[in-house]
Amino acid sequence: MSSKVVLVTGNFNVLHPGHMRLLRFAQGCGDRLLVGVNSDNIAGKGAYIGENLRLDGVRSNNLVDEAFLIDEPITDLITRLRPSIVIKGKEYEYAFNAELSALEQYGGSLLFSSGETTFSSADLLVKELFQTKLKSINLPVNYMQRHGIDVPRMNGLLRKFTSIKVCVIGDLIIDEYINCQPLGMSQEDPTIVVTPLGSAHFIGGAGIVAAHAVGMGAQVQFVSVVGNDVSGDLARRRLAAEGVTAHLLVDENRPTTLKQRFRSKGKTLLRVSHLHQAAVSIQLQARLLEQIEDAIVGADLLVFSDFNYGCLPQPLVDKITVMAKSRGIVLAADSQSSSQLGDISRFQGMDLLTPTEHEARLAMRNREDGLVVLAENLRDKSCARNVILKMGEEGVLVHPGIGTKEQMTDKIGALNSAPQDVAGAGDSLLITSALTLASGGNIWEAACLGSLSAAVQVGRIGNKPLRTKELLSEFEA
Repeated sequence: MSSKVVLVTGNFNVLHPGHMRLLRFAQGCGDRLLVGVNSDNIAGKGAYIGENLRLDGVRSNNLVDEAFLIDEPITDLITRLRPSIVIKGKEYEYAFNAELSALEQYGGSLLFSSGETTFSSADLLVKELFQTKLKSINLPVNYMQRHGIDVPRMNGLLRKFTSIKVCVIGDLIIDEYINCQPLGMSQEDPTIVVTPLGSAHFIGGAGIVAAHAVGMGAQVQFVSVVGNDVSGDLARRRLAAEGVTAHLLVDENRPTTLKQRFRSKGKTLLRVSHLHQAAVSIQLQARLLEQIEDAIVGADLLVFSDFNYGCLPQPLVDKITVMAKSRGIVLAADSQSSSQLGDISRFQGMDLLTPTEHEARLAMRNREDGLVVLAENLRDKSCARNVILKMGEEGVLVHPGIGTKEQMTDKIGALNSAPQDVAGAGDSLLITSALTLASGGNIWEAACLGSLSAAVQVGRIGNKPLRTKELLSEFEA
């Protein structure tokens, strides 16, 4: 007995509540649910994000048996697939439906889902996940004047990024943002109850550092470790879509790090992390080192993006550092420590370190000294050339190394007065500052462009790759 195939098509910028009701209705009408996602060519201006990302979103929904891109007229698709039923939203019931003529040729049916809730994908995307509030960003004019930084110089440095070859190594993370509708308080216990409406996935960790670099024009080799799982497959597709040349080695003993954020009305309710923090095996370290040796051929910049999830054990870091220094490559490092784990000072001889105040104090075991003393002690212990100390909503402290023309410490306040999501601010600052140094900029210019990148990044929800034009537009405002 043949199965009854149901077909649904659309742009699917984000799976909002209306889509979920439509898919549930469609699933109940047959045995197998196929979903066609309109290609960028077919969707035109209705596509607010790329076709591959929209397709990934639909494929991640467990109601769907198969999802694919549509790059042909809907009548041709129906004639070729011959679904038993095509489902459309209730709002199309009294409109012209081109699908009907193709279905009538072989006895297929056109149904309209009931109980459809009207939501706009564009509104949800623009208001929550994909809008950057650039108007809330202000340039550090006084800081720029103190260090003789002018707009033409900044524009010139940004455009030089296209000539930089970068190697990024570190912990890859998948960030999942799950939008929820609050239902109220549980009657059984004092627990808040929500229902998920849809989700969006973003590349995070060292992966977004690599994607930022590509977005700003650099040529990037990215080396990391993933698990043999769905998240690892998603990471490969997303990185390829962003133009990152990724070398992802599979560790059968760990999952790909997945961090979930459950959000409602612009606020994060709960975070859940799926991860494994033990160091990768000695055998995998040897394979990583081989991959790095190939990846840094001709490189101008190497970036360590460490989240303390096991991808960068100390022996591997030391060997990579020696290898890169022998080739005259600019080195930058960040080691994020959310609790009491991590030591940024273990990255020795870097041209740039970008820790938070907490991470610096953790590395120095110092809770008493002021920020300037703290930064200098960290610079001395790690033999770093420059330190940019991140201070959250207070901005950054810029601490240059000995031999800098202007031997002083300076500060840049937070440039975005209305941040939406602080996740990823440090990643964007790290790569932009490092690229500036690799392009011939000084530490003052590096901190300025890095702070501007962080301001752009926190003006939107989720980790999305920066684009050079976003930074250039700030100087044109």
